[in-house]
Amino acid sequence: MVIVLPAMVAAMFLGMQGALYYHARNVAMAAASEGARVAAVENGRTSDGIGAASRFIADAGGDRVLAALAVYGDRSPGQVVITVSGTSLSVVPGWQPRVTATGSATTERLTGEP
Repeated sequence: MVIVLPAMVAAMFLGMQGALYYHARNVAMAAASEGARVAAVENGRTSDGIGAASRFIADAGGDRVLAALAVYGDRSPGQVVITVSGTSLSVVPGWQPRVTATGSATTERLTGEP
């Protein structure tokens, strides 16, 4: 009994940590995809995508989901890439799991004759 209870508590904390990490990762992936989608429109800009990704994370819980947030972007004539990076919440003191997700989309452009 002395060994079983601490093992059960440790397993519970590991499960909670895994859930917090995967939730933060899913939010980061969705934010990066949303940012890439917004920046990929014909007259879109990288700053539009970065703003959309940041707003998505703020709406999803902000620092309570993904702390130390950093959003980067790059837009070329053919593709836009938005990267979201931050740290997941942690139940283990002193450990901050790093989360990074990248979303990309092909930029819209008109081709051919009407």
